[in-house]
Amino acid sequence: MVLEPVPDGLPARAEVVVVGAGHNSLVAAAYLARAGLEVLVLEASPGIGGNTRTEELTLPGFAHDSCSSAHVLIQNNPLVRDDELGLVADQGLRYLTTDPAVVMPQPDGDVLVMRPDLEATCDELARFSSRDARAFAEMVATWRGGLGAAHGRWSSALAQPDDATTAAYLALRARSAWDVVHETYEHPVVRSFVLWLAMATIQDPRRPGTGFLPSSLAVGRLDHGWSTPVGGSQALPDALARVVSAHGGRVLCSSPVDGYVSDGRRITGVRVGGRTVAADRAVVAGGHLARVADQVVGAAPTPDLVEARDTWRPGLSVLAVHAALRGDLSYGDAGIASAAAGLGTTDGMARHLDRCAAGEVDADDPWLLVVNQTVVDPGRVAGTGGTFKILTMAPWQRADGRSWADTRDEHGAALVELVRRRTGGLADADVLSVRTESPPDVAAHNPQNLGGSCHGGEFLLGDAVLPGWPRYDTGIEGLFLTGSTTHPGGSVSGRPGRNAARTVLTTLGRDPLDVMGPA
Repeated sequence: MVLEPVPDGLPARAEVVVVGAGHNSLVAAAYLARAGLEVLVLEASPGIGGNTRTEELTLPGFAHDSCSSAHVLIQNNPLVRDDELGLVADQGLRYLTTDPAVVMPQPDGDVLVMRPDLEATCDELARFSSRDARAFAEMVATWRGGLGAAHGRWSSALAQPDDATTAAYLALRARSAWDVVHETYEHPVVRSFVLWLAMATIQDPRRPGTGFLPSSLAVGRLDHGWSTPVGGSQALPDALARVVSAHGGRVLCSSPVDGYVSDGRRITGVRVGGRTVAADRAVVAGGHLARVADQVVGAAPTPDLVEARDTWRPGLSVLAVHAALRGDLSYGDAGIASAAAGLGTTDGMARHLDRCAAGEVDADDPWLLVVNQTVVDPGRVAGTGGTFKILTMAPWQRADGRSWADTRDEHGAALVELVRRRTGGLADADVLSVRTESPPDVAAHNPQNLGGSCHGGEFLLGDAVLPGWPRYDTGIEGLFLTGSTTHPGGSVSGRPGRNAARTVLTTLGRDPLDVMGPA
């Protein structure tokens, strides 16, 4: 497969044009190509992947995941679970279930270790509270007993049955993760751990609508660990692009779409610079929904697109610290190796969120994700060494008037020092190179990361906050939506891509069951 890099290679037309080559756009393109449609994918950047890229961010030979690292949510998507597109069987995509799933080192040298095993994890939680261990087991059993299936239907934008299980799921969704955690668990370490898990999708856990996250994300870690794509996050978009190519589609890079062309009735193509590529059947826009309304050419955008543009907000912006290390990390007095670790207490995480809202930075007791995936995937480094990442939240603009360009390295160093206190292998001599990306840097790294949000942001619709726009059609014939700004929102789930493909196929009179299962 060759990714064609020059706009001069633009064809005059295709049956379906897919805009963007992030993982969701490629998921949609792969299903549509497998259904027999002629598919053209146009990507603005020189390479594919969006927020599932793997790049040499620090030193040559050190492959870093620039944004996403764990691919847990996609494991329950039939795309991977049932290998609907042959990503595993035909394209060689491999995921590792890590053990430990994640660790949470404590100030006293102890380490809470979550295993990809319920009994082992409950035994670990019982060291802190036997009551909380029983509560955790009950939470997991309830999720696996039906709420998880209801969540799968919700994520797939499918109709829910009118039954007690659905009612219980929707009631849990309506609550806040903060309330669920504090009502379910009593020990501060267990509370902090489950709340930390619940914040993995970068949403404020105090907001109504997050009540399902403690259950959903805990069970995901139990089932899949820190699900690690062998070779890096890039392995997923690369495999998807090979599927598109295998079914006659094309993926062209360095081809930025700046307009969706309408004849006054339907979208007939896309504009790339001064050229137009016709789309005979459909255009699937993976572009950011804060921009799509303003890119419609030849007709007014629909009220839906205008509302999406006007109600979108970035939510929590992120900051990342990437480092090349001499070796891998270890945690606590026991020297435990883990691909992922979490830091933060309940009070500290709440204070961190409040400080972000006030434009203040926090290196005292923030929510931190620490990733060191060369522990399980050493081939990401040519020779010896390890890759390391800290992910956290930070304000888009500092209230103290200091610019991020002048202060990002200072704050990154403070975060590294915070992690160093609970970690082996992070002494000054162990750190070969460091790159800190502030929220504006995260936005510059990928144009989709508006406002420094790498999870698609959120929509404020009345009193409700939605992590993803609830429709894949637009009210304009021939124009469809996918990507992290569509339901169910960000993270590597592949759901927006698969759901969009189902909508396109249904609209075109094709049976989605020809290429995907009913779930």
